[in-house]
Parts: sequence; structure tokens; C-alpha cells
Amino acid sequence: MSPELGSPQTEAAAPSKNGADPLRMPDGALVAKRDAPVGGQAVLEGVMMRGISVWAVAVRRPDGEIEISSEPIRPWATRHRLWRLPVLRGVVALGESLKIGFRALAISANAQLEEDEEGEREEIGGWMWGLTIAFSMLLAVGLFFVVPVGLTSLIKDKLGSPFLFWLVEGVLRTGIFIAYIAAISRLKDLRRVFEYHGAEHKTISCYEAEDELTPARAKLYSRLHPRCGTSFLLIVMVLAIFVFAPIGLPAWYWLVASRIIGIPLIAGLSYEVIKWAGKNRRKRWVRAIMWPGLMLQNLTTREPDEEELAVAIASLEAVLARESPEDAAGQQHIEIVA
Repeated sequence: MSPELGSPQTEAAAPSKNGADPLRMPDGALVAKRDAPVGGQAVLEGVMMRGISVWAVAVRRPDGEIEISSEPIRPWATRHRLWRLPVLRGVVALGESLKIGFRALAISANAQLEEDEEGEREEIGGWMWGLTIAFSMLLAVGLFFVVPVGLTSLIKDKLGSPFLFWLVEGVLRTGIFIAYIAAISRLKDLRRVFEYHGAEHKTISCYEAEDELTPARAKLYSRLHPRCGTSFLLIVMVLAIFVFAPIGLPAWYWLVASRIIGIPLIAGLSYEVIKWAGKNRRKRWVRAIMWPGLMLQNLTTREPDEEELAVAIASLEAVLARESPEDAAGQQHIEIVA
């Protein structure tokens, strides 16, 4: 059945204002054929966007106003050629993204605090955010790497071969990750964050398609994106199966240590995979490989409203206002996860 005139399907099939012909994502909406050196992250009632030399976070305050903060970036990749080597550049990029992401979360959380009679906020202290970061990292490493290898070690003797061991461990790790994503996607308190995540993706795709940056145009684009961090994490879980395979079956403490020490290598390799997939998104077989990660994004994104899209656009425009075309043109080797 063909869509009726004026339906969402008809609008989504329309090309961008500049006459470009974007691709379709599995949800039927548009996504640009090209990558741009921009990325982002959903935060509390807002969106962080980053470019090559600037990042900004826009937050909707309780009074309805949009508060924007921006800071300059000097990527490690610009400091030495060593940090631009394959795999290593992914480790560096991940570290930079985590640093900016936690800083943006702190800004967004403080923006939600009410002001006192003198118009000042009692902001959350740095030590509190330090504890939050430490707990988050320990939870991720423990849940997705230590727990799977620990549980699989309990039945190591029954498996009888290294092949079955790393296969069972890998399936268990991926299963725990998917179950975790499915569980948090049901939390009502996170629904707004997932809507802002969708707004971030739509805004980036709209910009990559060289379309007009307005909520009305951005809403036509897909809330799924080839460079999403959710897809990146799924790639991490799958690649870990193959990276740990050659280690065999040493003592349990070496197994646990190898899983922790190997995280940077796996992250660097996963970065290369998602970077390659984003640049080759036009190929059908590449889109087929990307399909599981895109499906997982259905859990970590929700359809945003126009007010949420306006916040995401304000964040991106704050980056574009401070970042010159020369910055982006001169640093095309820097890739950013969306």
C-alpha cells in the first residue's frame, strides 16, 4: 500500500532541501550518505554536540529556557602522529569522548538545580562526579567482562575445549549486554534521555545531509545512526570473542586479568569497524552487517518532539558558530562517534 500524501512516510521520502538523496534506515526514515566530523551524546534534558575543535551542551532548564555552554577541544590526534595510528586512535578517541561526556553530564545535572534567592545554584561537587565515574567504569568492566568469564570458568571443565569456552563466554557477554540495554530501556526516568538521544541522531543526520537545521526538517531523519555509541558497544561485545580466543584457558586469574587488560585493544578495533561502516554505509552488505546494532538503537532512542530537537539543534549550532571550516577541513583524520 502506498503512503498517503502528507503522511510521515511521504515526508521521510522527500530529499533534503539542497536536492541531496539520503539513504533510508531500517525504520524507513532518512539518513545522510556522508559522514561529517560531528558527534554527540544525550544528557539530562539536553544534548552535547562536539566537532573537531569545540564541544557544546544545550540544556532545557526547568523554567523552559535553553542554557548553552561550550568549551574548546584540542584532540590528542592533533598533538602527535602516533595518536593517529589505527587502533590506537580509537583508544584515544574513546578516552576523549568519555572525558567530554562526563563533563557534559555534570553541566546538564547542575542546570536542573533550582536557584536560591540570590540567583545562585549549589552545584554538585567534583568529588561526587569522580565517584560516579569510578562506579560507572567498575560496573561496566565487571558486568560485561569479569562476570561472563567468571561464570564460564565455573563450567570450564565440562566444556572441554578452549573453543567452546570462548564461544560460551562471548555469547554470555553479548546476552548480558543486550539484556542490560533492554532493562534500562524500560525505565521511565530514562525515557527523556532516550528521546534526546533520538534528537541528537536526527540533528546530526540532517546536518550531514546539508539540510536546513530546523526541527521540522530534522524530524524527517532517522533516530538511528551508523556511528552510534550503542552500535559501537555491540561491536565491542562481538569482537571480544575473537580477540580473547588465542589466549586459551590459563588459570582463572589470568583469564580475568586478560579481559581487563584487553579492553583498550578491543575498543580500538571496534572504533575502526564503526568508522569504516559509517564511511561505507551506501553498500548493502555493509548495512546488513550494521543491522543488529541499528536494531539495538531502537531500545536506546525514542522519537523526540520539536522542543527536544530544538535543543539538539541549538547545541550543534553553538559548535558550528565557533568552529571554522578550516578546522574541519584540516583535521579530516579525526572521527567522532555519534
